[in-house]
Amino acid sequence: MNMLRRNFLTLIMLVAIMAPSLAYAESAEESVAKFQAGLLGVMKEADTLGVEGRFTRLEPIVSGAFHMPLMAGLSAGEHWKTSTPEQRKQLVSAFSRMSVATLAVLFSSYSGEEFMVKGTRTGPRNLTIVDTELKSPTRDKAVEISYVTQKREGDWRLIDVIVDGGISELRVRISEYRQILKKGGIEALIVLLNQKADQLLS
Repeated sequence: MNMLRRNFLTLIMLVAIMAPSLAYAESAEESVAKFQAGLLGVMKEADTLGVEGRFTRLEPIVSGAFHMPLMAGLSAGEHWKTSTPEQRKQLVSAFSRMSVATLAVLFSSYSGEEFMVKGTRTGPRNLTIVDTELKSPTRDKAVEISYVTQKREGDWRLIDVIVDGGISELRVRISEYRQILKKGGIEALIVLLNQKADQLLS
């Protein structure tokens, strides 16, 4: 939690724009439950859809649940402040594309899995953490998945994911992209993200 606190307290004000939302969620739990229900629906049709079909189905689900502009801005760090509007647009697009492609590859089958929302807890800076678990008949132990959420302009948005109590996914990306940004700036990060998406979808 201390790492999350340092991360968000220093970076969360970088982005003020909203991603398009499919529907307003009345609570953090509802936002998470809607996302997981959509993900589960895609998993159940995974074999029929194929990776490109899963990507197409997941794209509006992800953009409707996650605050992609905020997450992309946090990943770019200080480079977001000095970027142009067009660069920001391209980065959000590339970040979203890579994120959706990753889900399309990771959740490529269905074996009776079930998501369950376990509860919420308060995080720093008006953040709410929703704890869930993914149960599967093929695993002895459920996978714990925590979503960091925030209410922005009346809608609850997901802005980070933590699996099995580990390091936040967003913080991992920030660390991973640091050297790329240092060497080539935001343009290099845009290229890297699109290349990763291409590889995942190939």
